[in-house]
Amino acid sequence: MSCLDVHQHAWPAALVEELRRRSHGPRVVADRLLLDGEPDFALVPGAGVLAPLAERQATDTADGVDRALLSLSSPLGIETLDPTEAAPLLDAWHGLAADLGPAHGLWAAVNLVEPDLGGLRDTLAAPSVVGLQVPATALLDPHALERLAPVLAVVEAADAPVLVHPGPAEPVAGPGEDLPGWWPALTSYTAQLTAAWMAWHVAGRALLPTLRICFAALAGLAPLHHERLTARGGRFGAVDRHVYYDTSSYGPRAVDAVVRVVGVDPIVHGSDRPYAEPRDPGLGEAFSRALFTTNPYHLLHGGVR
Repeated sequence: MSCLDVHQHAWPAALVEELRRRSHGPRVVADRLLLDGEPDFALVPGAGVLAPLAERQATDTADGVDRALLSLSSPLGIETLDPTEAAPLLDAWHGLAADLGPAHGLWAAVNLVEPDLGGLRDTLAAPSVVGLQVPATALLDPHALERLAPVLAVVEAADAPVLVHPGPAEPVAGPGEDLPGWWPALTSYTAQLTAAWMAWHVAGRALLPTLRICFAALAGLAPLHHERLTARGGRFGAVDRHVYYDTSSYGPRAVDAVVRVVGVDPIVHGSDRPYAEPRDPGLGEAFSRALFTTNPYHLLHGGVR
């Protein structure tokens, strides 16, 4: 049984060098990643996001992962920089595609201030590129989703999927260094994903009838709010067969709860490595086969689910 991890992070050296050249966030200074709105993050040379791909592959293989899809870290805010600032960073990211073997794939990224739709089409045609990642902050309400729709339509036309990943964290009122490192992941990130899922629920499918879209981290558990949604006047009917949820950072209780709302078929394995580890939630052999193999295949390639 082939195992696919749809959500990992690894930074090419060229991207790190571009971040070192910057005078303001996002930037790398010595061994620290500096972001607006988040505590400084320590980078360990040769480990974590900086680990060589050969070492990452060996680690994945030891954990039973046959292929991992690499995602640009949207909390960096690269997609929403001024286009001239974003260009060298995006070029460095996409340059990684040429170095990838069969054990890895790449989620593309695009500048959202002035999207180059022709360039996106070309990028999506690269053999190692599996689809497009967008920050959840780009679709926080139905109006934002409408503005993003021309970009998503390019992906839909290419018959490729979209990964919705948390974007830059909201700045905190006090000094960010006083917060635990996990603070953005449990507050801003989950709120962004919930809002993005709600925006898609309201307006997405009418705009993009066949787009396959995957929300990282179980969409911040947004489907679990379906009872409150209907109690407050919203509607929750048939499950959208083209919406998927990766499991990154969640375990058996959260996965089981979301399955009870949307079913087994939309759940795909995403670890968020190196920030979390691949894990089987232990919900049975049939579920594991769907989680690691069948469902990720349908996310990437379509077909009846």
